[in-house]
Parts: sequence; C-alpha cells; structure tokens
Amino acid sequence: MGLILNIDTASENAHVSLAKDGLILHSLSNESQKEHAAFLQAGIQQLIKSVNINLKDIDAVAVTAGPGSYTGLRVGMASAKGLCYALKKPLITIGTLEVLTASALQFFPTDNKDLLYCPMIDARRMEVFTAVYKHDLTIYMQPCAMILDELSFEKDLLNNQIVFFGSGSDKWKLICKHENADFKAVLILPKSLGKSTNTLFYEKKFTELAYSEPLYLKEFQTVIKN
Repeated sequence: MGLILNIDTASENAHVSLAKDGLILHSLSNESQKEHAAFLQAGIQQLIKSVNINLKDIDAVAVTAGPGSYTGLRVGMASAKGLCYALKKPLITIGTLEVLTASALQFFPTDNKDLLYCPMIDARRMEVFTAVYKHDLTIYMQPCAMILDELSFEKDLLNNQIVFFGSGSDKWKLICKHENADFKAVLILPKSLGKSTNTLFYEKKFTELAYSEPLYLKEFQTVIKN
C-alpha cells in the first residue's frame, strides 16, 4: 500500500491531495496564485482531518518540482522537504510539464499513438516553459525555456500532429497557423499527479532531501528559440 501526500503549487491552480495506491482519497485546491503559501499548510491540515488519518501514517510526500512559478515552487518544495524531514518519510519529485501532459492524456484520451503532446507554462511576454512528449510520456523534446515566434516548432509540425496545452499555449495559438497544431484546455489533475507519484513510489524513485531543489529552467538553462 502506498499512502502519498501530493503537493502542487507550481502553477496558478494549486492543490493538495491524499492518494492511496494512486487513487485520490480527497483533494483541496486554491485558484489564487498569490495565496498558495497561505493555502498550503492550512490545506494539508484540513486534508488530514477530512480523511481522519495522522500525518505520520503517510508513506511518502510528493511535490511538483517545476518549472513554474518561482514562489510557488519554493513554497511547495520547502513544505515537502520539511514534512519528509520531520516525519522521516521519502520525498518524491516530479516535473510539472510531465504531470500536465499526463493530465492531458486523461482529459483527451485517444487511440492515435502518433500524436505528440506539448505542455506550455506561461513565463511572461512571449516566453514559455515547454517540452514535447510522446503518448507514453517518453521525451521527444527536453524541457526548456523558449521564446515563441512564428517559426517555433516549424520542423516538428511538418511531420507530426502536436497538441498544445497549458497556460502558455494561448499566446502560441495567436501566432501558430499550422494545420498540424491542435489546442486544448488542460489543468493538472490531482488524479494524474496521484497516479504518477504512485508509480514512482513503487519504483522507489525517491529524491535525496539534501539535493532536492526546484527545476526553474531559466536559471540553469539558456533561453532558446526553436
């Protein structure tokens, strides 16, 4: 059995959830990005009371590691690490773009295994955090920070149908006119995060507390044009 506390404060919609064997027992959300810090600790306490368990009974804490809001990432990672340290539980970290793609696959299931999936997180102006995944969540294009222009993804769209989604996809939709581009409205689903972190738990893919840090992308990678 894996009882996991999941934390996501990386984007405009934050949530905390408890999942048992990948199935959500209960979740709480907050839609005001400026209030994620205030929401998180109170939300965790309310969550625990709602399912009538003790925090010490969980098996792991999982958190979306980024990219995303700098403040949100720091809040989520610090809280997750603090809980793991105090409770002596393992930490699971997972990329925000990967979880967003897993949510897209649940939002819009399809039998087309050749589709590519491109999550986009708004990074202000014409910049986004993005990546491209195949239907099985293997990486087609590594996560990066990208400044969008009319030539972005030009080569990829020539021979592939790509679904674009996430908070950064609206501004890409304004300049992308390619017939192989499709656009969907997708948010991170607690059940997608719960399922993904449960898999990592049983594969024992834990993150060392001393070396865990948010994935900012812009701080550690040069912004590129595609």
